[in-house]
Amino acid sequence: MNLTQRLLIIGASAALALGLSWGQTPPAAADPATSISYPAASSNTRYMGRAFDTCTAPSLDDIRAWEDSPYRALGVYIGGDGRTCAQPNLTSSWVGSVSRLGWKLIPIYLGPQPVSANRPRGSTIKLSTAAAQGKAAADDAIAQAKALGMIAGSAIYYDVEAYDRSNTNDVKAVLAFESAWTRELHAKGYLSGLYLNLTRGAADTAGVYTSTSYARADAIWIARWDGSTSLKGWAGISDSKWAVHQRGKQYRGDHTETYGGVTMNIDSDQFDAPVATVLYSYKVTAPVSLNARTGPSTSYETVKKLPAGASLKVVCQTNGATVKTTKVWDRLSDGTYVSDLYVSTPSGTGMSRPLPRCRHSYQVDVSSKVNVRTGPGTSYATAGSIPNGGLAAVVCQKKGSKVGTTTVWNKLDDATWVSDYYVTNRSNTTWSAPLQRC
Repeated sequence: MNLTQRLLIIGASAALALGLSWGQTPPAAADPATSISYPAASSNTRYMGRAFDTCTAPSLDDIRAWEDSPYRALGVYIGGDGRTCAQPNLTSSWVGSVSRLGWKLIPIYLGPQPVSANRPRGSTIKLSTAAAQGKAAADDAIAQAKALGMIAGSAIYYDVEAYDRSNTNDVKAVLAFESAWTRELHAKGYLSGLYLNLTRGAADTAGVYTSTSYARADAIWIARWDGSTSLKGWAGISDSKWAVHQRGKQYRGDHTETYGGVTMNIDSDQFDAPVATVLYSYKVTAPVSLNARTGPSTSYETVKKLPAGASLKVVCQTNGATVKTTKVWDRLSDGTYVSDLYVSTPSGTGMSRPLPRCRHSYQVDVSSKVNVRTGPGTSYATAGSIPNGGLAAVVCQKKGSKVGTTTVWNKLDDATWVSDYYVTNRSNTTWSAPLQRC
């Protein structure tokens, strides 16, 4: 749909109110901002702060020893034929235990590499089969993530090692591979991340940010060992690209650090980006059975009854109808909701750490930026904007003023609102599953 067609639908005044201007043409609907097919039992988790990655996942005792470190997130290599280290500690039990300690996990997949990367092991990306290889890598990465308890809504980062950018076949092959990787992850309900060398790879990916020939990843994690933790001002990558909690930087390479008497060889990272979502185990504390419902309110249909003392797998928490002392509801691994009042989470009145808040993130699809507002309509005050390709972290949907083909508005996790017309979820005319109503 070109600009003229869009303005015929929404009117010039609405276009200007939403941050569009005359002469802008939005990218194609399918690419680069491909929609993500989240299942009911899913949510996104975000981490902001220091992280580290290391070849072999540390033991649980070593993680406990590092409680006094500045790090609270850890990159782990979940699979790929280029993975060089054994992973004796990396199990679903380890993932659950580390997560309960409050650590966030960054899944890394090291599969086929560009020919000019000259990796010591593993396969190479061939231009003729790059798309098929990217899809296969995504499928295997999802299988490995699921086996470790990293559920849909997680971000998985593909490790693309530094390559020769003058090798045009490598550049074309890498871009085709990355696009297929992203498209397949999105089809299966996962966010797509890419780890790239800033000067030997990232610029090529950034160069096709708005190309309709390639699906765009949701987050980028660069290697630039200059000691700076800044997530802005990257050479060759505009600050308007991957701008909304979509960046990580490996700012220091191979070195050792010691905390709690335990020394590890690590790379150091700064993160403000999506990471893995895992399940947390709790129990029903109600004296009688607990109703599991289709939404976060007692007005929603009861799907099943959970007996007192039953074990629960909680995905995330969200606000809903108040039940005595709390309006917090827990989304379970089957997509149903239970009042947090009757679950053995740490708080009986508010959100509980380390559980994430329920959110589903989608890229916005505009040519420049779209305004976010203080309420669900163009009459509300502007509260900022999201640039093209930025992630709209949606917590719920509500009817508001009509924009384009829809009256649906999305409430974001910072309590601002954006018209659903510009968010690449399942529909731009009506509600999109599995998003709940506000």
